[in-house]
Amino acid sequence: MKIVEVENIELTFLSMQDYEELKEMMLVVYESMPESYWRENQIKALIDKFSEGQVVIKVDGEVAACALSIIVNYEEFSDKHTYKEVTSNYTFNSHSDSGDMLYGIDVFVKPKFRGLRLGRRLYDYRKELCERLNLKGIAFGGRIPNYHKYSHELSAKEYIEKVKRKEINDPVLNFQISNDFHPSKIIKGYLKGDSASGEFAVLLEWKNIYYEKPNKKAATKKKVVRLGLIQWQMRPYKNLGELLQQAEYFIDAVSGYRSDFALFPEFFNAPLMAENNHLSEPEAIRKLAEHTKSIVEKFSEYSISYNINIITGSMPELKDGNLYNVGYLCRRDGTIERYEKIHVTPDEVRVWGMQGGNKIETFDTDCGKIGILICYDAEFPELSRLLADEGMDILFVPFLTDTQNGYSRVRHCSQARAIENECYVAIAGSVGNLPNVHNMDIQFAQSVVFTPCDFAFPANGIKAEAIANSEMTLIADVDIDLLRELNQFGSVKNLRDRRKDLFDLKKKTLI
Repeated sequence: MKIVEVENIELTFLSMQDYEELKEMMLVVYESMPESYWRENQIKALIDKFSEGQVVIKVDGEVAACALSIIVNYEEFSDKHTYKEVTSNYTFNSHSDSGDMLYGIDVFVKPKFRGLRLGRRLYDYRKELCERLNLKGIAFGGRIPNYHKYSHELSAKEYIEKVKRKEINDPVLNFQISNDFHPSKIIKGYLKGDSASGEFAVLLEWKNIYYEKPNKKAATKKKVVRLGLIQWQMRPYKNLGELLQQAEYFIDAVSGYRSDFALFPEFFNAPLMAENNHLSEPEAIRKLAEHTKSIVEKFSEYSISYNINIITGSMPELKDGNLYNVGYLCRRDGTIERYEKIHVTPDEVRVWGMQGGNKIETFDTDCGKIGILICYDAEFPELSRLLADEGMDILFVPFLTDTQNGYSRVRHCSQARAIENECYVAIAGSVGNLPNVHNMDIQFAQSVVFTPCDFAFPANGIKAEAIANSEMTLIADVDIDLLRELNQFGSVKNLRDRRKDLFDLKKKTLI
């Protein structure tokens, strides 16, 4: 049928007034199984039980395509179920309004209307229905009607593999795969009488990436998250109180815009070393480490009172006589997490005698799962990939760089992390100078929020960026659902397309 001949296409709910047209269409579609059409009482049962699941497409008023479905408790059926079992002997008593999976009963298109992509419209409707009803996904047994041509030489599994590799053309299975349905199992004896498929079927599944497990708690995770980056000006402070006063000013500012996170830079408290400038560099930074506990306690108070999750950048900390570069996540519910810089720079080792940390972990927040890497760590892709494997949505990178060369390394590596891990990356650094602090003379920074590069995101992968070398805050909203869509439907799928058959990456447990 030529598209120019069509004046109107309408998707609407199936009604009993459509039954005679529906029966006529089924007799044509399933001519190889003449008794396999749905009886009037069965269609009525489907409409009565779940009217939203039964839809037709009418072309210029004529019924041209149909999709039938029910909702089931998927765990009640093994992955070797039959069509008869899942439909409760074709009565559809297996339907449950409180079920968790949309199960496809049937999809068919009148032959003369094929080529109008009506099947895709029906599948798109099912997906939208699944999302709206907050179901885990869609499942159905897909026929392989061309299999009988190859059954004498190929097993069903071999046949499906050849179809996936495009060595054999199976228009039904190819269509379902092209609509994001994943073949998960071959079921033998699925539909009695389906000789064309050898009574085999492919269990096809589509995962609803927006599914939310019913939560008995009042709190829910946010989908659009507001980030507040603090581009910190290094300046002299008389004491810890003055530094905390400045920090609170910025926390208040980004909280006033209802930010969910405040990100401070690496070693933002370095100005306090000025009072110990008469000491050697290793001694001075160890003196600075004495302030860390007080700063963390104060930041935790701020996180509660200003209702914001604070990433404290990083500070020196002594632990068992060793000096580490660490930071803290102060959640707005009062809980605190600690993170460590894994890769310390040659300068940190040579001048301060600093040690690298051992903890690589993600953190759960009310805005999803996050990761935190300090400066140099962002230049090692293995770390962020491990975090991505744990479900990280946002990576925070507090940094401190004195030259544009050093800043460029952090910036470009951080942007690569956003692309390869399908996540957002926020980097925040310090600007200005500290002439009275050894080894902390000048700073260069431009804070940025990076995104993946695909159609739903900025073409250059930059959501927002601060003015270079100016004290300021940077506020940006990031949409977590866009990451889910990217993972499933992106132009490229960096996480899913990894060749794990050739390589693997895993954390080690240190003894």
